[in-house]
Amino acid sequence: MVKKFFSIMHKEWSGLHEAALLLGLSALASQILALVRDHLLAGRFGAGQTLDIYYAAFRIPDLVYATIASFVSVTVLIPFLIHKIEQHDNLAAKKFMDSVFTVFCLVMIVVSAGLFFLVPYLTKLTAPGFSPEAQKELVAFTRILLFSPFFLGISNLIGSVTQSLRKFFIYALSPLLYNLGIIAGVLFFYPLVGPTGLVWGVALGALLHLLIQLPVLMEHGFFPGLTLAIDWPTVVKVVKISLPRTLTLATSQLSIVVLISLASFMKAGSIAVFNFAYNLQSVPLAIVGVSYSVAAFPQLTKLFARGEKKEYLAEIGNAIRHIAFWSFISAVLFIVLRAQIVRVILGAGRFGWAETRLTAACLAIFAVSVVAQSLCQLFVRAYYATGRTLTPLLINVFSAGVIIASAFGFERLFASSVFFQYFLASLWRVDNLAGTAILVLPLAFSFGLIVNAVLHWVFFERDFAKLPGNTWRGVWQTLSASLLGGGAAYVALNFAQGFLTSRTFWGVFAQGLLGGLAGLFVFILILVLINNEEVREVGRALGTKFWKTKAVAAEQETL
Repeated sequence: MVKKFFSIMHKEWSGLHEAALLLGLSALASQILALVRDHLLAGRFGAGQTLDIYYAAFRIPDLVYATIASFVSVTVLIPFLIHKIEQHDNLAAKKFMDSVFTVFCLVMIVVSAGLFFLVPYLTKLTAPGFSPEAQKELVAFTRILLFSPFFLGISNLIGSVTQSLRKFFIYALSPLLYNLGIIAGVLFFYPLVGPTGLVWGVALGALLHLLIQLPVLMEHGFFPGLTLAIDWPTVVKVVKISLPRTLTLATSQLSIVVLISLASFMKAGSIAVFNFAYNLQSVPLAIVGVSYSVAAFPQLTKLFARGEKKEYLAEIGNAIRHIAFWSFISAVLFIVLRAQIVRVILGAGRFGWAETRLTAACLAIFAVSVVAQSLCQLFVRAYYATGRTLTPLLINVFSAGVIIASAFGFERLFASSVFFQYFLASLWRVDNLAGTAILVLPLAFSFGLIVNAVLHWVFFERDFAKLPGNTWRGVWQTLSASLLGGGAAYVALNFAQGFLTSRTFWGVFAQGLLGGLAGLFVFILILVLINNEEVREVGRALGTKFWKTKAVAAEQETL
């Protein structure tokens, strides 16, 4: 039985939806642990200064991870390795690994050592609103977290070998162990050593992310080592290929750095509220947007390389329709059931009702751009599949600028306009709470990502061709069905609140469950009645053994 369980990860299935479902389930398992992690953090600390410092401490290491560790991306390294492995030239593959490993370690050691001393100055830019005492703790947290991009970068390097050798099950365990390390920090390290135990847990999780893959490398003789015989031409080629993706990730991280720096001037707990809401909205993004874009990438690359432009466009249109199918209903239900979602997942211990309402409002604003975020993931990979990397880079730089500019603009408007304050707060039913200024930050983020998605779509059709006609038809059908499903969820929620208490976990859970089931039922019913193409294809995919699909798994892009 155990042997059969492990063997299912070594079989191949070529369908887009089956591959996306497999990746989605893998992402779901990781996201469940991430939600457990956030539940523990919220319950033990609430939305206060400790978590503000904790989340602010990720900004510099995340930027390091995006700008340096992403050079050893799985997406970039796998083609090099597969080419050498398929030629049965394991010696060349080992030399390639050693060269990349050596250069990466040297660069990371130099950068991390320099940052260790610069952190006290840099944190005054990433969290300028913190008090001197909070700044001191932020410096200690950040220095410990510098271990994480180093470990995760090496893990990405090793992960490229793991996946090239088709050991997908092992690679899928890595993010689960990462979150288990963070959970260990909350449950065990914090009681032992205090607040720094939280970030030691993150470092442990990053180390576990790496260690779980080492036995595979040792078994196949690919364990990387330091070498003086560096294959510089190949390393330079890897850097050139990685550069656009690295710059794209860096611009995204830079915009988050600016948002967090603004939040540091707001009410204590604002950074925590922002991050809790951001993590929650990332669940459908990771399960849907990333899964479909990663699943589509290999096929898009093959079709374009063969000159099959019509089929290439059809594959993208197909992915867009299915991203819309899953993302629209997720976004609508997140907006309607926001309070129930936040209360069930985070509402425990020191995380009170006021924090719940603020986080729910931020979640709803983030959810507005969930579809746009998912489409951005797809369009970026669609460009990468053609070898054209400049356009997505420029679009992402521009949208990062939009996020930063609109954040400053909305923040000033909120401070100066009573009407804008009341409109934004009352729209999400938090007008009687303190700290509602935090709402401008997810608003700026969502606005920037919607601009990003629109620009990608427009430029893509300009650079290639119009997408198939059924793309827009599928999008409009799922949008309409989602809005009607959201209406049904709202009615069912109000009905449930008439006889289910909001004072207990199970009462709130039952409210959300009934509302969600009603919304999903109406959503699917409408699509079935109009003979929607996507619902038929998803039904067929669910009927196959999609868990036997073999596809390149997505690596995490932040700590």
